[in-house]
Amino acid sequence: MASIDILIPTYSRPAALAVTLMALCAQTRRDFNVIISDQTEEHDAIAVGEVQAVLRVLRLHGHQVTTHRHLPRRGLAEHRQFLLDQSTAPYVLFMDDDWILEADVVDRLWNAMQQEQCGFVGCANIGLSFANDVRPHQQAIEFWETPVQPEIVRSGTPAWERYKLHNAANVLHVQQNLGLAAGEIRKYKVAWVAGAILFDAAKLRDVGGFGFWEALPMNHCGEDVLAQLRVMAKYGGCGVLPSGVYHQELPTTVIDRRLDAPQLLPL
Repeated sequence: MASIDILIPTYSRPAALAVTLMALCAQTRRDFNVIISDQTEEHDAIAVGEVQAVLRVLRLHGHQVTTHRHLPRRGLAEHRQFLLDQSTAPYVLFMDDDWILEADVVDRLWNAMQQEQCGFVGCANIGLSFANDVRPHQQAIEFWETPVQPEIVRSGTPAWERYKLHNAANVLHVQQNLGLAAGEIRKYKVAWVAGAILFDAAKLRDVGGFGFWEALPMNHCGEDVLAQLRVMAKYGGCGVLPSGVYHQELPTTVIDRRLDAPQLLPL
């Protein structure tokens, strides 16, 4: 059994999904399987030729790839819970369908998790169209100088303001200024991480996973944030530098963001 199941929810983005999957083909860590769930109503996005071609490469490399067409749509949290329910690995790596990963990202997350044994570790995504947009006022960072500890982070607290570090290309500028040596990683405190998140699956399930979907209206957002906040409160979580995760910067498929899970449900 693989140590990691990579879980990818997708909706109406076959070309972006193919690019994301291609980055998985190049990962230096090979001990993972891939589970994809598509909620595209008009057609089967996973059946598109570009996606199928990359899935064949992943299978050739020895990765087990499982695909699902999960309809009807019941919201983002339900889709993530469905993927979590399909997983049997001790660790799950949640990824969106529009990212590009450098070759050592999975290995970097794995090493950080083995060092910390916390609830989650994450690499925030970077928007490279903002590479020349330097924002020093958003680049405050708090490194973990001790082992990662549980933290309670709520909206309106100073710790919540850490989210600004993950805007635009701030993470890129911070890691460039650090001048990290090859193979060196730094772990830092987060409000949450919008990026590639490696969870200890048992710890994620222990706080309920994404089972809170039943208490949310279908058109919610922020389900990933609420799950991370709950895991972090009991088991701790951290961000990892360097990131090596890049956003394809496509138009969002989540247009209505008024119903934000962390604001609607208790921590």
